[in-house]
Amino acid sequence: MGWFLRRVLQGVVMLWVVITLVFLSINFVPGDPVELLLSNSGGTPDPTMVALLREDLGLNLPVWQQYLFKMEQLAHMDLGRSLVDETPVAREILRRLPRTLELIGAAGLLSLLLGLPAGIVAALRPTGLFSRMANAMAGTAQSVPVFVIGSLMVLIFAQYLGWLPAGGYVAFDRDPGRHLILLLMPAATIAVGLSAVVFRITRASMLDVMPLDYVRTARAKGVPARQVTLRHVLRNALMPVITIVALQLGGLLAGTVLVESVFNWPGLSGMLVAGVSARDYPVVTGVILVVSACYIALNVLVDIIYGLVDPRVRK
Repeated sequence: MGWFLRRVLQGVVMLWVVITLVFLSINFVPGDPVELLLSNSGGTPDPTMVALLREDLGLNLPVWQQYLFKMEQLAHMDLGRSLVDETPVAREILRRLPRTLELIGAAGLLSLLLGLPAGIVAALRPTGLFSRMANAMAGTAQSVPVFVIGSLMVLIFAQYLGWLPAGGYVAFDRDPGRHLILLLMPAATIAVGLSAVVFRITRASMLDVMPLDYVRTARAKGVPARQVTLRHVLRNALMPVITIVALQLGGLLAGTVLVESVFNWPGLSGMLVAGVSARDYPVVTGVILVVSACYIALNVLVDIIYGLVDPRVRK
């Protein structure tokens, strides 16, 4: 329990550091963010509007008061209001975040279902035909940009074959079947490259574990080959796989912009791009803080999984 609490406390401290760095970047980076927000194509904003907006955002206060005010806002889950349409940023993020998390989660599940078994089979026969073909396919999948994969999927499965719709979004509670069909192609687009990473890491990690002494001892004692693979080899080879998958999924939190654009999936990345384009300061900072919090939570979760997979980590 103490180990678990330490990991959670570390995550809270990391989140506070991120909040502080975001705050400092706004207040100490050269240039006035309010003038930047109000400027249009290089024009000079109205000084009265600049003063009013600075007062509305609390930027006319001393830095330490601004910091305390921001921390108080975050303690109440208040991320401010959009400068474009006055909608609460937190409400809009809560509406969009589950869509992005669902997309990433579906892609991660598909990549594990494809990459993990393929990596295990390739490691058991590293010089076989399947291993060589899978390794070549994984290299190709990693080298093709995600927007190219998405465009090819739309061209093949939506235009030529007509099996799937080209894109869009329907809420799950309105039409579960339609929702899952619309989720399939964007999730598969992300999973193509991610499954290649899972395959390569699983194969390499298992090949590193197989020659170790405890594996040879288990085989010498007559332990069945399947039990040796699953209990002794795979379990100890999973640590690098968990690390890589977690890092990849964390990066996808703010990296699904192209996929969401290709398939018209209304997630968090589109909100961030729209906020940057409109110079909507509360929206941009709100999305950055939420993505950072999700990334930190994912890392804490990975540390906990480490402890469950390998008890030595808890010590």
